[in-house]
Amino acid sequence: MKYISLLGATGSIGTQTLDIIKEHPTEFVLAAMSVGRNIDLARKLIAEFHPELVCVLNKEDADSLRLEFPEIKFTYGFEGLSEVAVYKKSTILVNAVMGSVGLEPTLHAIEAGKAIALANKETLVTAGHIVMNAVRRNQVPLLPVDSEHSAIFQALQGEFEKNIGKLILTASGGSFRDRKRRELENVTVQDALNHPNWSMGAKITIDSATMMNKGLEVIEAHWLFDIPYEKIDVVLHKESIIHSMIEFHDSSVMAQLGTPDMRVPIQYALTYPDRLPLKTAQTLNLAKVGQLHFAEMDFERFRCLKFAYDAGIAGGTFPTVLNAANEIAVEAFLKGKITFLQIEDLIENALTYHQSIMEPSLAEIKAVDDETRKYVNSLL
Repeated sequence: MKYISLLGATGSIGTQTLDIIKEHPTEFVLAAMSVGRNIDLARKLIAEFHPELVCVLNKEDADSLRLEFPEIKFTYGFEGLSEVAVYKKSTILVNAVMGSVGLEPTLHAIEAGKAIALANKETLVTAGHIVMNAVRRNQVPLLPVDSEHSAIFQALQGEFEKNIGKLILTASGGSFRDRKRRELENVTVQDALNHPNWSMGAKITIDSATMMNKGLEVIEAHWLFDIPYEKIDVVLHKESIIHSMIEFHDSSVMAQLGTPDMRVPIQYALTYPDRLPLKTAQTLNLAKVGQLHFAEMDFERFRCLKFAYDAGIAGGTFPTVLNAANEIAVEAFLKGKITFLQIEDLIENALTYHQSIMEPSLAEIKAVDDETRKYVNSLL
C-alpha cells in the first residue's frame, strides 16, 4: 500500500491521479491533498476519498470545510502546501500544481525523504540545480509524470545512461500547428484551448500552442537526465503516439508508444518499478492509426521553443525569468488583455531586460521570479 500526498487535486493531472487511486483501492490511499479555489469539487473529493489532511487556498474555505468535515484536518495557503507535501503518513508526493508555487513544497518533501512524482515543470525549470542536488543528497526517487519524460525514463530501463547519444522529445504542435505565423494574429482564446490530442488545463494548453510547454520540457529533460542541451532534440509528431525517443550512440533508437492518456505515465510513476493494469485505458492499435507523421521544428514559427533553449543554455536565472514571464503573459492572454503573439513579445522583452545571476540561491530565485512578474505586469 502506498500513501499519497497530492498537490493540485482538482486540476487535470490531479483528477487523473485520483482516477488511478480509485481503480486500485488496494494499492493506493489518498492521505493528503491540496486544492485551490474549486471548493465544490473539493467537497466531493473529500467525501469520496477521505484524506486525513486537506489544504485549501483561503482561510475562509478552510474554516467552512472544517465545520462540514470535523474528522479531517484542514490547513491553507502556501505553508499548507508544504504540510501536505511532507505529511507523515505519505510515502510519495504527486506534485500536480501549476506554476512556481510547486517548488518549495517539493524541496521540503525531498528533505523529508518522500519519493517525488513530478508533474510540476516549474520546479526543475526555475531551480533545477537546487532540486537535483537535494535529490542526490537525500537519495530519494524523482519520477517524471510528463508523458515525454516518462517515455524517456521507461526507455532507459535496463540501459546505461553513458550510452545515450541524444534525447528526442516529440511535440504535437498544439492547437495552431497547421497555421502560419500570419494566421495567428487574430486567434481567440477559445481557438487556442482547442487541443487536437490531449485533454489538459487551460495554461498548459496555451503553452502547447506557443510551444513553450515543449521548451520547458527541454529544460526539465536537461536536469532529469543530466544531458547537455545540444543532445536534446524536439520533433513535431502530430499523432502523439510516440511520446519520446532515445537515440543511443550505436544508432539504435528506443521509443515509448501509447494512446494520448496521461493516466499511463501517472500510474507508472506511482507503481515504479512495477506496473499495474489500467483497464480504463485505450490500447494502441497501430493498424488503425495507419500512419505516423514527423517534421522538424521551426524555431522561427515557434519562437518560444527557441527562447527556452537559449534560456537553458545561458543558465543562471534566465530559466526563472522565462517561466515567470510566460506565466504572466499566458494569464493576460486568457483574460483577453493581449493577443496570442504578444505572449512571445512579453517573454522576449523580459529575457532581454534581465541581468542573470549564475548558480542562484533559492532566495535569489524567488526574488527574480517576483521581479519578473512585476516587470511583465508593468508592460501590460
